[in-house]
Amino acid sequence: MRKDEKRVGVFICHCGKNIAGGVDINALVKHAKQLEGVVFVTDNRFVCSEEGQALIQNAVKEHSLNRVVVVACDPTLHTVTFQRCGERAGIDPAFTELIDVRKWTMPGSPQKVGLHEALENSRRLIEQTVKRVRLKRAIPQVEVKVEPSILVIGGGIAGVEASLDLADKGYKVFLVERLPTIGGKMALLYKVFPTNDCAPCILAPKTAYANMHPNITLITNSEVTDVRGHVGNFQVKVLKNPRYVDEKRCTGDGVCVEKCPARTPDEYSAGMGQRKAIYIPFPQAIPRKATIDAEHCLYVQKGICRVCEKVCPTAAINLEETPEMIELKVGAVIVATGFEEYDPSKKREYGYGLYRNVITQFQLARLLDIDGPTKGELLRPSDGKEPETILMIQCVGSRDEKANMYCSTVCCMYALKHAQIIKEMVLHDAEIYICYTDMRTPGKGFEEYYKQTRDLGITFIRGKPSEIMEDPKTKNLLVAVEDTLLGEPVTLEADLVVLSCAIVPSQGTKRLAEMLRIELDENGFFKEAHPKLRPVETNVRGVYICGCAQGPKDIPDAIVQAKAAASCADSELRKGKVMLPEHLTRIYKSSG
Repeated sequence: MRKDEKRVGVFICHCGKNIAGGVDINALVKHAKQLEGVVFVTDNRFVCSEEGQALIQNAVKEHSLNRVVVVACDPTLHTVTFQRCGERAGIDPAFTELIDVRKWTMPGSPQKVGLHEALENSRRLIEQTVKRVRLKRAIPQVEVKVEPSILVIGGGIAGVEASLDLADKGYKVFLVERLPTIGGKMALLYKVFPTNDCAPCILAPKTAYANMHPNITLITNSEVTDVRGHVGNFQVKVLKNPRYVDEKRCTGDGVCVEKCPARTPDEYSAGMGQRKAIYIPFPQAIPRKATIDAEHCLYVQKGICRVCEKVCPTAAINLEETPEMIELKVGAVIVATGFEEYDPSKKREYGYGLYRNVITQFQLARLLDIDGPTKGELLRPSDGKEPETILMIQCVGSRDEKANMYCSTVCCMYALKHAQIIKEMVLHDAEIYICYTDMRTPGKGFEEYYKQTRDLGITFIRGKPSEIMEDPKTKNLLVAVEDTLLGEPVTLEADLVVLSCAIVPSQGTKRLAEMLRIELDENGFFKEAHPKLRPVETNVRGVYICGCAQGPKDIPDAIVQAKAAASCADSELRKGKVMLPEHLTRIYKSSG
């Protein structure tokens, strides 16, 4: 054997019947044997099994193979498995290739094709891969020291949890949040299902601990503008927008807020109340410091006022503050940017934005909260009266061909939670209807929670309303819906309609994905490397995702993912060094 001879072994997997049931394995073996450079071909029921890997290692030794092609499944699933297998037999990982033919053969696969087409596709792919692996050269690896710090983008419950886990392990964590305070959407909730615990009671201790932790640096009112580099050494630029308040001097006494003359709709109240142009977002806000909304500040917009500056006892107001660019070096990045609520005004048939008594579940949560705009009293927006009949509509923007096909997973539970709270704590005699497509309650304790809600006398109607009309005199709402269980149309009159809206990707998701060079899925959420085996990793080594940034989920699942992402980042960086292709480090060094 010549020293430079390329000796390729091809190993074809049956994957049980997933591959063997959809393509002629013997024909693939015969075709592979005819390819230039191929000196050994075999097939096996499960090449990824211990037996299959032993087969590869033995063939490498017996036939002096220096290239391996495995014909099997998705490369994101087992590439590392086969590279390690080849490495144990003395083959450079760069010379082991895994190709996916299962996508054409497996029942249920969206790319499944007929027997003949699957055979032709597989032949071509094997031929192309053998040519490629024969032309490959060994890639020198270099050892690179890692930065023992981590960037977490997003300060909701997932971002806070990941930050705390990593900080407790000794890493320096930079927690960047676009808003003036951390806490995310959980800060808008009154109670959490299925225990109906107080949401701030769970969230506030964590956000406070994150603020006090010596290893966590909070960078609020900020956004990531540029990311370069590679695992172990990312260079990040963060634009810190002016708060116009010196955080070190501000005591959060609220004097400036009290005296400010400018008012605007309050985001924390989901637009149901108002706040001042200088404000502290909510009682448990972290950091508990005032911030000035430049868009509504009379001085910033018109050069008049400055009342806050005059009344502040600690001279914390700085109306001349400018944006600041912060540069960070980190070893890994965790994306926890959360979600937005679907804009229901797109569903014109429901009258959101047109009829004041049509609101969303998040707005209802703020009305029920004792810290909300009505101090916990459920009053309808049009006239401030208590509603006697409340109707909730599920799947607004979800499971909808004209909006989003996916289920948002938590909307059914939102509705059940608020129905329970209203009946048990607020309006005992209220009549509540829930119009649903399918009630989905798959979590631990969720089905029991559903039963508890039914037992309170809530009426469930299987059907999606087609139209809502407002009575111009009473402002009551007439809701037309077909009850699909009874098979007949129904018109219901409600004092208040509540829309359970879809979870959609957060603002700036696409731009951030481009900066990080990570993929988005078909729904616009950040895409995981593999939905089963690598649910918090991405296609870029050292970049991880968690919480609703990855897709709709409830709080416990978001926390589980946050802990998983933190663990993955720790596993990557804990040795203090990583091995990288030499050319990659040169590219980033020259571009950075």
